[in-house]
Amino acid sequence: MLVVISPAKRLDWSEREVTMTEPVFQNDANRLSKSARNLTLGNLKALMDLSDDLAKLNRDRFRDFEDQPDQDDLRPAALAFAGDTYQGLEASTLDADEMRWAQDHLRILSGLYGVLRPLDGIQAYRLEMGSRLKTRRGGNLYDYWRDQIAKELKAQAADLNTDTLVNCASQEYFGAVPPKPLGLRIVTPAFMEDKGDGKGPKIVSFFAKKARGSMARYIIQRRLTDAEGLLDFDLGGYVYREDLSEMNKPVFVRPYDAS
Repeated sequence: MLVVISPAKRLDWSEREVTMTEPVFQNDANRLSKSARNLTLGNLKALMDLSDDLAKLNRDRFRDFEDQPDQDDLRPAALAFAGDTYQGLEASTLDADEMRWAQDHLRILSGLYGVLRPLDGIQAYRLEMGSRLKTRRGGNLYDYWRDQIAKELKAQAADLNTDTLVNCASQEYFGAVPPKPLGLRIVTPAFMEDKGDGKGPKIVSFFAKKARGSMARYIIQRRLTDAEGLLDFDLGGYVYREDLSEMNKPVFVRPYDAS
């Protein structure tokens, strides 16, 4: 089984010592960084709806982006991102064996790098998948990546001898994975909160993001190889609800008080 997640917007480097690998689409990241580098500060600010300070920070990051960076300028992808999903994943607390398993089974979707393994070394950046960055391939990053990400995920699934991908990514990022060239069974878990007010369980974005990361961690720590194993997920107080679930869309609910 293969699982994918999407990165958070903020980067927070970990000091953990690991041996890093090179991203499979490093050359594409280099090309995209050059496209972003050519933007004016105002255009970069508008591209991602940034404040003046964040626009300057990311202009400097793209200006300093190197085709062949020094190891000291890189951080492993799974330890580089910090945000709701990554609070659930808690990658820095995975042991060596768990991280090795994750290296084969977990993939991080990226606007700049396309798809990343947990230990792929990356430079600091910010470029959401939904960004309308113009390139020779089109007017946004979906146009740029086309079916490259899907084909890479399919190839990795073949290496693992699996036909199943667990989608723990956001809609924005998984939109870069067209289903036809992917050719895999896609299982997308959903996480809901029940306030007990008679209106039924609802998705609360903040909690759902963290739960997606927790699901990825659950898969890694239990070395799950079939989707049925997902149904026992109980981290954070969530319980599988068969009555709310559909084929390939398992739903997990917890009381809002447990949030």
